[in-house]
Amino acid sequence: MTRTIEVPVLIAGGGPVGLTMAVELSHYGVGCLLVERNATTTRHPKMDLTNGRCMELFRRTGMADRIRAVGVPHDSNYDIIWASDLKPGSHELHRFCYPSNRIEYWRRRTQNDGTLTLEAPLRVSQILIEPVMKAMAEAAPGVEVRFGTRLESFTQDENGVVAIVVDEASGERTEVRAKYLAACDGGNSTVRAQLGVESEGRLGAAHMYLVHFRSRDYELLHQFGQGWHYQCGWGQVVAQDDKEQWTLHSLVPPDAGFDSIDPRKLVVDLMGRDFDFEVLVANPVTLNYQVAHQYRIGRTFLVGDAAHQFVPTGGYGMNTGIPEASNLSWKIAAALHGWGGEALLSSYHDERHPVARISKATSERHLGIRAAIYQAYLKAGDISSDTPDAEASRRRLGRVIADLGNGENEAWGTEHGYRYESSPVIPDEPGYAPAFDTMVATPSTWPGSRLPSVFLPDGSAVHDLLGKWFTLIVLDGSDTAPIEAAAAKTGVPLDILHIRDGNAAKIYEKPLILVRPDHHVAWRGDALPMPTDLGAWRTEAVLEDCEALLHKVCGIG
Repeated sequence: MTRTIEVPVLIAGGGPVGLTMAVELSHYGVGCLLVERNATTTRHPKMDLTNGRCMELFRRTGMADRIRAVGVPHDSNYDIIWASDLKPGSHELHRFCYPSNRIEYWRRRTQNDGTLTLEAPLRVSQILIEPVMKAMAEAAPGVEVRFGTRLESFTQDENGVVAIVVDEASGERTEVRAKYLAACDGGNSTVRAQLGVESEGRLGAAHMYLVHFRSRDYELLHQFGQGWHYQCGWGQVVAQDDKEQWTLHSLVPPDAGFDSIDPRKLVVDLMGRDFDFEVLVANPVTLNYQVAHQYRIGRTFLVGDAAHQFVPTGGYGMNTGIPEASNLSWKIAAALHGWGGEALLSSYHDERHPVARISKATSERHLGIRAAIYQAYLKAGDISSDTPDAEASRRRLGRVIADLGNGENEAWGTEHGYRYESSPVIPDEPGYAPAFDTMVATPSTWPGSRLPSVFLPDGSAVHDLLGKWFTLIVLDGSDTAPIEAAAAKTGVPLDILHIRDGNAAKIYEKPLILVRPDHHVAWRGDALPMPTDLGAWRTEAVLEDCEALLHKVCGIG
């Protein structure tokens, strides 16, 4: 007999995106059931960097400190090192230097111009963060987590979703009735396939072989000193935890015959000698870049890798998925709490789909730079011997690498400088919005932008002072009684944050900034909305216009 349960939200998939969404929904007072077909969290390293935007979103729900605790040491640098090869006695060609988290936090506090995220990025393997996130989801009020349980099928109508989930060990089937379904079930999404959603992009853009291994042979692995990525024309080794875990990536042709690859030999060949190491995981990886045509179908939403797949250059997979989970969670919560409208739910696609396309294009561009560097290696000739000609070749190749740059770790516009330009729940503002650049994050409060992170004179961060839901930042002492009354009447939760600081006022551009739960600016102005009829300066009219603003940003009417 099939058991039936009812939950507000069903989440399919227990990777970082699904687990984030579970914690976010709980943060907003919404219960959920999360099912994950695998019995345990991942054994594959996958992501090795959580960017600053994701870390500041984790900070909102109390996850940032716990995730940072399992990342690399606070003083570890983030250097990207290109070498002639990775064998003993190899030559360093070029180093892209990136400071430790200790320096990055100091830089954020002292620079304070709104260009940087509140949190610094964190080098941390997905192997390490998933158990932390799973534990937090399991402890979150209203959240039930079931690993070893797969979503088999589902139907939906205007009232909700009915899904069948199956316990992989016992075969027990459960009927789940939910108001909404969030598909966080990865690149091979069962939900996306059942919906028949097609994607734009390319499958099989490149192929590589991954070997995750454990070793403390620092004489070999640290021959260029402590760093993050050790790269050459034939592959790379990634330092996962700056202790003992490493991952080798080797490009291989698609017809290489993966079953015949000896992972241990692959590591030894790249490193130039045998050494003491233990292979943990080894498998081929096919690189795809695709974006689903639709993120919302009825009461079902595609999130994370279910909505898009990117090549790893730039790390935009999980780092695009986490803000998607944040964007969707508060909107579903608003709908379930009764003050979020249909347009608010639809805005998830309108806001996040263009961002995924930006991430896709940026990662493709980064992959092209990698390809150009590998071609430069092939043309460089002898770069290994200790002859004057080889030294000259190394200098030329190093200049090529330096000139091509390391944009995949510096695309701040793609990471946190984008803006929701076509959102139905963000009022238009006359004039010209700041130009968007994938490489530069220009601080702005133009509607749709992420609120720039600013520290106040007392050392507090504005992001930390924002309320759980909507927050009206007031920089000029304006009377906020009309919008507070409108919020009380409409049921929209609103906090008022008064700030007296010249630096913040300069960066925030306008004296009134309405900020959404996901840190994005919903509206800004020099004064609260006023009646269009200049003769109608009644309190009631002002109240009505404030109500209209709140209805707009909440997708009502």
